[in-house]
Amino acid sequence: MSIPPRFPVSPEQIDRVVAVFYAAVRRHEVLGPVFANHVGDWPEHEARIAAFWRNAILFQRVYDGNPMRVHRAAGDVRPEHFRDWLALFDATLLRVLPDETAQAWSALAHRIGAGLRMGVEDLHAPPGPPVLR
Repeated sequence: MSIPPRFPVSPEQIDRVVAVFYAAVRRHEVLGPVFANHVGDWPEHEARIAAFWRNAILFQRVYDGNPMRVHRAAGDVRPEHFRDWLALFDATLLRVLPDETAQAWSALAHRIGAGLRMGVEDLHAPPGPPVLR
């Protein structure tokens, strides 16, 4: 028995979103240099990220990485990068997908992005007692 997808999207649509998004990332004045520092093989990176999304959306068990560890270990990923990343990703989703699918995927990306941003913020927080808000 398979788990139904979170929302209707095909593997081919996932591949297209990933390809269009990373083409835009490479041209982006802030994100482009950060990604260029870490991605040596773009087709391999895109395949890995497409596998991440297939796992997150379609529940295909084709991704085995740890995005939090990767983003924290990069060293040059800053919390403010996630705002640019999400804006570019949202624009890509709206460009490539039907509106309802784009909105559903955007909501998932924003939840994931918020978690990654918090992990990176923790890494760059000044030492001392935690700030309880």
